[in-house]
Amino acid sequence: MSRGSTSSKYLFNIDKYGDFPKWYQEILKLAEIIDIRYPVKGMYVWQPYGYKALRNVQKIMIELLESTGHHEAYFPTLIPESVFSKEKEFLEGFGGETYVVEGTKTKKFAEKLYVRPTSETVMYYMWSLWIKGRKDLPLKMYQVVNVFRYETKATHPILRVREIASFIEAHTAHATREEAEQQVKEAIDIYKKFYNRLLIPYFIVLTPPWDTFSGAEYNYDFVTAMPDGKALELGSVINLGQKFAKAFEIIFTDIDGRKKYVYQTCYGISERSLGAVIAVHGDNKGLFFPPEIAPIQVVIVPIARPSDKDILNYAYKVSNYLKENGIRAFVDDDMEHTPGWKYYYWDMKGVPTRIEIGKRELTNKTTTIARRDRREKVTIRLEETITTLRKIWQSIEEYLYQKALDHLKKKTIVTEDPSEAAEKKVLIVTPWDETEECAQELEELTGRGVIGTIVGSPIKLPSKGKSVCGDKESTKWALLGVTY
Repeated sequence: MSRGSTSSKYLFNIDKYGDFPKWYQEILKLAEIIDIRYPVKGMYVWQPYGYKALRNVQKIMIELLESTGHHEAYFPTLIPESVFSKEKEFLEGFGGETYVVEGTKTKKFAEKLYVRPTSETVMYYMWSLWIKGRKDLPLKMYQVVNVFRYETKATHPILRVREIASFIEAHTAHATREEAEQQVKEAIDIYKKFYNRLLIPYFIVLTPPWDTFSGAEYNYDFVTAMPDGKALELGSVINLGQKFAKAFEIIFTDIDGRKKYVYQTCYGISERSLGAVIAVHGDNKGLFFPPEIAPIQVVIVPIARPSDKDILNYAYKVSNYLKENGIRAFVDDDMEHTPGWKYYYWDMKGVPTRIEIGKRELTNKTTTIARRDRREKVTIRLEETITTLRKIWQSIEEYLYQKALDHLKKKTIVTEDPSEAAEKKVLIVTPWDETEECAQELEELTGRGVIGTIVGSPIKLPSKGKSVCGDKESTKWALLGVTY
């Protein structure tokens, strides 16, 4: 495993809140998450360590989708222009940021092919061929693919990219509006469980009509706060109604013999979710992965000289014991660096727990466990190691979530006078009347856009407040922020 170029004891020591952009760029490089040097803007190379973390994040979402009756499929990357343009609002919304293939080096195609920015059009073309009767519904599919969007905003590694390497998009079709509404609720519940397992606190907002997903009736977004006070939109849950069904002629024969259009929903998350984990849970020592998604859950550091083969053998015995019990373990048997150097190195890489193996542990058949968030260590019998690690991980998860919640509270101001927070690098929560005129007034006062109306909050909000828009009381609270 690569060690980077530094031999300093303090491999990483950057103030995350003092200079988040520098902290973020450096930790992605030093921890070998991605390499940003690929010569296409907004497209990055995932390194093995980072990709393992991403795969572990994906596993959680796939598990949640599979457990709720979603089935994985795969649809092509290239979409004919005639198919892509069937839904007018979708074309207007995504047309300007979609890559187009017009031919090869020697041949021009008869029809342009669009590189998928998202897969509604390619999937729904096929659904119009598949869905014929009530027995075909509900249809619940997902796929894990890369998608491409020519982002006009500044790109940020993992957070805003032009090639989304890991897009998990789910799409559903239903016989009735009520069933589609119920599916929206199920999707929100899936996302709640997902982000709870990533230990990321979030707001759930209903986006305003003028900022709703192209071709949708309405959508919900999950949003969290980054260390620089910006908002990160984590994922969306979208009610498409019948707009795409009518555009693509997705029609079924109901049990009453009548032909009807289906009702549809869709929802998706990307590697942004891992970006949130990196940004929110990391600290001035580097990454801090929650145990469930850590590429390495336990690093084993032998306290030994090259000649101490018995200690090394015992370290590997412990490693095999952990692996047999489903724990991701790694023995750092590199003799070039001292154990102390390794402690700092693996802290920087975000490994949540460490086991130290020396002469005493070998003699007594014990292990000494250290956790990344505390200085304390515990020495236990080898056969107690699995149970102890799982208890420690539960405690680490509680610590990380509480720290993340404190972070969100620190970066959020709830106020009836949003102008008082205009100069602060925070998200703003303030009463509003949900009109576009009020949104414009709030933006002028704060320099931040209205992300949406809060429908779920980890921070307790007042039942009502007085909005600066017309000086009227409201029970609706807007989330304002500068977004990535």
